[in-house]
Amino acid sequence: MVRSVLEDAADIEEFLEKTAGLIDQKIEEYIPRKYEGDAVVFELNPPRYNPDLEALDKAISDPIWEFLDRGGKRWRPALFLLVLEALGGDSGSYLDFAIIPEVIHNGTLMADDVEDSSELRRGKPCTYKMFGLDIAVNVSDALFFLPMLVLMRKKVKIPQEQSNKLYAIFVQEMISLSFGQAMDIAWHRGLVSNEIAEDQYLQMCMYKTGTLARMAARMAAVLAGADEDVVRVMGRFAESIGVSFQIQDDILDIVGVEFAKGKGGQGMDISEGKRSLMVIHTLRNASPKDKSRLLTILSMHTLDEKLRREAIDIIRKYNSVEYAKEVAETLMRESLNEVDKILNPSKAKEMLVALANYLIERKM
Repeated sequence: MVRSVLEDAADIEEFLEKTAGLIDQKIEEYIPRKYEGDAVVFELNPPRYNPDLEALDKAISDPIWEFLDRGGKRWRPALFLLVLEALGGDSGSYLDFAIIPEVIHNGTLMADDVEDSSELRRGKPCTYKMFGLDIAVNVSDALFFLPMLVLMRKKVKIPQEQSNKLYAIFVQEMISLSFGQAMDIAWHRGLVSNEIAEDQYLQMCMYKTGTLARMAARMAAVLAGADEDVVRVMGRFAESIGVSFQIQDDILDIVGVEFAKGKGGQGMDISEGKRSLMVIHTLRNASPKDKSRLLTILSMHTLDEKLRREAIDIIRKYNSVEYAKEVAETLMRESLNEVDKILNPSKAKEMLVALANYLIERKM
């Protein structure tokens, strides 16, 4: 079924759209919209007494599916499937595994919104605004672990060695996620006194945004039976996609009018005091006056549109948007060169390259 979607897709957007539908169906197998006694979680972890199913619906399923139904590109599971196919694996057999990075990703978004005191996500009030802080925190935690039911279920028999590698990848990448978020929070809260260097920013992105892409690619490579070197190279490639995706996200916050609407307006990263690559580049090159003014506005965490526009003007004055685009493109080009050496020509390889280009060129 998945292979036919790949072959029939005319372009990467069509492939993403078709994949998203398949992934949502699979997520529903493991996280039902309404809990019943035969849910997978109860099959794998039988309750001793009597769980309150209505409570689970209200405090787990409802907020999860309200959030998932808002959409999203689902590009991480698409990446998983393409890597698996490109390495000669049967993506149809391992479709369930593709939900792992996607479900975790949505958990990170809910947590991010709480930590950043955000108002909107995908054009609607954040989960904690709709359902309460307590429910949002608990649901985000649940989303970190619920997709691992795929491994517990053992719907597809895989060797114990592969299973161990998948669990190890999960643990490693979840640690990286928390490290990336810690760095990001410390920076925009002003907890760090020293000036942030570009390589520190890139490492933060590799921890935070690169992690789930890397998880997807590494898990796919393991399931395809690839050796350690190939697993590493594919992980690095996916990591670069994640970092480039984050840089493009930051750029769109500054210049993407339609993109910014779903977050509450242009320059919301300014309101959060975010140290993006563009901000780092500006601070490195700005006059003392402009540097001081930009730091002042960032420290205010203001929602004032005029002040956000002033900060954006300072950033654009030093061609920092163009610089960030160049860094993202260079990072992606270098990673694509490495991948090209180990992947044989195939439709999956072509789509993998198309996905990478799409994610760093997108306008939304």
